[in-house]
Amino acid sequence: MIGILASVIDGILIGAVYGLAAMGLTLIWGVMNVINLAHGAIVVIGIACYLVFGGSLPFSGSSFVLKAAFTSSTQLQIPSPVRIAGVNVGQVTSVERQPGTDAGIITMNIDPQGLPIHADATLRIRTRIFLEGNFYVDLSPGTPTAPILTSGSTLHAANTSGPVQLDRVLGALTSDARANLQTLLIGLGSTLDLPPTAAQDATVDPSVRGLTAGQALNKSLNYSAEAFKASAIVNEALLGQQPQDLSKVVVGNEQVFRGLAASSIQLASLVTTFNATMAAFASRQQDLAATIRALPPLLNATNAADKALDASFPPTQAFAAAILPSLPKVAPTITVALPWLAQATDLVSNKYLGGLLQSLTPAVQNTASSLGATTSLLSGADLLAHCVSHNLVPTGNKVINDPPQSTGLTVYQELYQSAVGLAGAAGNFDGNGRYIRSSAGGGAQQVQTSVIPGIGPLYGNAVLPPLGTRPAYAGAAPPINRTLACYKNAPPKLNKVSTGAGP
Repeated sequence: MIGILASVIDGILIGAVYGLAAMGLTLIWGVMNVINLAHGAIVVIGIACYLVFGGSLPFSGSSFVLKAAFTSSTQLQIPSPVRIAGVNVGQVTSVERQPGTDAGIITMNIDPQGLPIHADATLRIRTRIFLEGNFYVDLSPGTPTAPILTSGSTLHAANTSGPVQLDRVLGALTSDARANLQTLLIGLGSTLDLPPTAAQDATVDPSVRGLTAGQALNKSLNYSAEAFKASAIVNEALLGQQPQDLSKVVVGNEQVFRGLAASSIQLASLVTTFNATMAAFASRQQDLAATIRALPPLLNATNAADKALDASFPPTQAFAAAILPSLPKVAPTITVALPWLAQATDLVSNKYLGGLLQSLTPAVQNTASSLGATTSLLSGADLLAHCVSHNLVPTGNKVINDPPQSTGLTVYQELYQSAVGLAGAAGNFDGNGRYIRSSAGGGAQQVQTSVIPGIGPLYGNAVLPPLGTRPAYAGAAPPINRTLACYKNAPPKLNKVSTGAGP
């Protein structure tokens, strides 16, 4: 097209020179301006065609550089475009081969409208349309939650994929491989059409005895409907319960495998360690079998425990529901308690209670050693209290009847009056303290007591002969059982003795 335009312009130029020579230099200058405009239009049309078919603007280099690793040849030319959703955002600047491998590293310049690019971005090499030819890089910038890459970063091979072309597939099948494939197919066909032997028929299902493998496979199609029905149920279950469940699983698996591919060294170490672990299990297979045999009783016991655990869940849930309203108050309570805890910590320090406890330790130890004696004292005091309440108090409240000498007073009241009389007789006092005067009397009348155990009889002189004792002495003291506690003995019966004068 450019050549035709140039020819036309040249013809116009020659006709203008021969036909308008008389018009002078002014007309020639105007024709030259028209020629310059025509050449300018041709240049503009050429630049437009270049940009439409993928050319890049000169002096428009990008400062963001992105590299990507491919495990096979990329078939890219320089400069191949880089596109996001069909829009050019950069171009390939270099394609380098890694030494000793079929892998390659491509370097791209990315325009600002193609940024940002995240760490989980993916690259695919795709075929361009017929008029463009060659290939282009289809860039997916990744998810916003992933880290943003900086200029000069490299995407791993797990994030890239190259073009799959028919010539590569056919090129992989050499003549030897094709011959081996033909031999395999011939052997497979003859095997399917070979009648079974008697030994083979003895080990197969009776429904296919005497049939070739191909006939048995054809007969199995009678059961394929039910099998496919079960497979359809499984496939429907694999679809998930919500839309996009299966696609989310695929995306999750992709992320997992991408992470495994990016951690090839750790994965190899995992495989090696797993192999060593399995070897250790194999060497202890008898112990492992014994452990497996012990699992059923353990599972039965676990099931029984789970029932009790299930029974405990309703009270636990009720407790959780009851305690939930108090949870918002826990934080304010802790906030208020923190100053108190600080003060309590200071209080129990050596400066205060800690030092006091150190000083009290000897006293506490002595108190512990005195607890035994105190226990005995309290036990004796308890027995004394029982004796007073059971024997002494009831006896003191008795009234001794001995007419005509009866006073009508209780024993303890008469005791108090005797004490008053004794106090009156001992009312004298001098520099040595209180004293009482007494004079020993005597007479011609001799008095003898009965025999006192361990002492014998007592003797004395009386002015007058004794009339007797009041009340009359019974001849023996009331019985006392010294093997029993005081309160377990019966109180004395003071009025049981005879009244009146005794011998």
